[in-house]
Parts: sequence; C-alpha cells; structure tokens
Amino acid sequence: MTPEPDDVTVDVATLHADPMVQFTRWYARAAEVVGAPEAMALATADAAGQPSVRMVLLKSFGPDGFVFFTNYDGRKSHDLVVNPQAALLFYWEVLGRQVRVEGAVTRTTEAESDAYYATRGLGSRIGAWASHQSQPIAGRGELDARVATRAAELSADDVPRPPWWGGWRITPSAYEFWQQGTDRLHDRVRYEVGEPGWTRTRLQP
Repeated sequence: MTPEPDDVTVDVATLHADPMVQFTRWYARAAEVVGAPEAMALATADAAGQPSVRMVLLKSFGPDGFVFFTNYDGRKSHDLVVNPQAALLFYWEVLGRQVRVEGAVTRTTEAESDAYYATRGLGSRIGAWASHQSQPIAGRGELDARVATRAAELSADDVPRPPWWGGWRITPSAYEFWQQGTDRLHDRVRYEVGEPGWTRTRLQP
C-alpha cells in the first residue's frame, strides 16, 4: 500500500474508515525512515491487575490482528493466559507519530508458529531451546553453557520449534492515531469497534 504523506492532517474526516488500512499506510511510511518500525511496546497485566510493559517485535499484521512471538513460559505469556487482554504502542519519533492498539489476545496456530520459527536464524532457534525466559540464572556463563549444550544436541539441519514457544495475536477493539502538534496541541483520533463497524472520535490533546 502507498505510504501516507507526512503532511496529511490527522482528523476524523481525513483518516481511513478502516483503522487497519490507516495503520498500514502509517507503517509503510515509518518503514521508509525508521530503522525498526516493527518495534512496539507490549503492555500486559497479571491476575491481580499488576501491569508490565516491554518492547517486542511485530512479525505480521492484517485484518485478523497483530502478531508477535515469544516463550510461552515467560512473564508476558503468563499474564496473557490469566488476563487475555493487551495494549500495544508504536512510536515513530522521526515522524512525530504514535499508534496505540488495545484488544483481546489469543495464541497463533501451531502451523503459524512453526512457519515463523523456521525463518529464524540458527542461533535464535537454538537460543529458544536454551533459555527458560524470565527464570533466574546464576550468570551469563551458565546461559552460554546451556546454549553450547543445546547446539551440540541439535542438528543444524533440524532444530524443531520448542513446544513452549510460539505466537500471540492481538485482535484490536480500539486504536488511537496520534500526530505531534506545536505547543503540545497534538492531533488524536480514537477508533472503537461497534455495530455495524468502527467509530472515530477526535480526542483533545
């Protein structure tokens, strides 16, 4: 899709009625000028409501949502099991743009996880076997030793996806598109899903 020019005013009348189309336009523009446009902050909360946020990488997006991959035994996945809601934030400073996404979260299919895992470099695939994400470890030396052990056990031609590793998909129920303005008078438009489709509302900065 053609990237949206930088000078398009962010307003209810100028943004596309479909927020995924609008996101795709902004993402395409960010990809032209940002080193890692796919970097996004992922916010989760545990069963008690304790929030947690970290940076992850967007691996695919489309009408069915936004997908990232991780260890299912890590903190973010534990949060998503007990509280399957998440929020994403993309911040492209050079463009003065942010996109916020909120929605329900589900696991990707085994086939989707296998397909993406197969595209990862050998070191990353071995690392997924060696690291018990979010668990304590004595030091870097122990981690390096675990990697070496796994590398010796696994054939370079056959490093299957660990059963504890895979993807999550956020299905959006709300978006916000934010454009930096002068004197902190930013432009903000929020989309919320409803019947029969998406509504758009301009928000004060």
